[in-house]
Amino acid sequence: MKAVVYEGPREFSITEVTIPTPDPNQVLIKVATCGVCKTDVHIHNGEFLAEFPLTPGHEFAGEVVQVGTQVADVQLGDRVVVDNTILCGHCYYCKRSQPLYCKNFYSLGVNRPGGFAEYVVANHDKVFSIGSLSFDEAAMIEPTSCAIHGMDVIDLRPGDDVLMFGTGPTGIVLAQLLRYCGASNLVIVGSDPVKLDLVGRLARADTIQMDRSHYDFHTQELMKKYPEGFDVVIDATGAVQVLQQCPKFAKFGGKIVVYGVTHESDTITLSPYEIFHKELKILGSFAQTHCFDRAIKYLQLGLVNVKGIISHRFHLDQFNEALEQVSTGKGHVKVIVDMRQ
Repeated sequence: MKAVVYEGPREFSITEVTIPTPDPNQVLIKVATCGVCKTDVHIHNGEFLAEFPLTPGHEFAGEVVQVGTQVADVQLGDRVVVDNTILCGHCYYCKRSQPLYCKNFYSLGVNRPGGFAEYVVANHDKVFSIGSLSFDEAAMIEPTSCAIHGMDVIDLRPGDDVLMFGTGPTGIVLAQLLRYCGASNLVIVGSDPVKLDLVGRLARADTIQMDRSHYDFHTQELMKKYPEGFDVVIDATGAVQVLQQCPKFAKFGGKIVVYGVTHESDTITLSPYEIFHKELKILGSFAQTHCFDRAIKYLQLGLVNVKGIISHRFHLDQFNEALEQVSTGKGHVKVIVDMRQ
């Protein structure tokens, strides 16, 4: 089969490898779609828990073509998505029922073989039926799961005023969850007018254009329209210049949420007195685990809408172009690698 294989950071090829054989408790999946996100760019650069050699791809769905001898709950031909997280169950944090902090955290597509391949194996207990969802929609289940974990972290109160910077695919999903779960004033700031229009419609949000060369423009507009600030301020950009600004928009007692993935070496400067005086809470939202069932229900019920969100589609042989589009390209919303082409 064909697969993307990294030998090290920024060193990959599309090559022929052996089709994996499932263990007794695993299934073999013929991949249909696999999303490309900014996390894949960080993995490309050797960040975000990446271990090499590696086949990346953590947002994948497909059809079950082989079932292990001990698997009874998954059938041949099932259309499925895979929760890419693998947890040891016995480390300090797993025993404290905090599996996301597992000391032996494995993730398909991050430090175990993932979905940028024609076939992938997965443990049967991490496989979920997608029902009537399309494979395009199923490629958004993992990002939706991350957004649901973000909602768990934020612990939104009905009526909270929320400001979010960023209009990436997961941010667009998060905005819909924020609206559905009780945000009153929901304001999204972003630099891409196409994405701003999309998230404004899907989440019924107020949108404000960001000029990355003149942050004073959106700052003045926010201060004028919302002088009391916001209960929750979310950075979904992963840009430290944006994250640095977030505390100024928070109400007393507000929450600052680091949701976008920055580079590991990035730093920001915060005023301890401002945190102390305003009693600010700084929260991080890292990945997800055990959120796939809720994500699938939100998508199946239409409470989160991802139809039409895919703007760019590449074949596996075009992985380099897909990665380049996400890394440096403009005008895309969601990029996928489509194995069906």
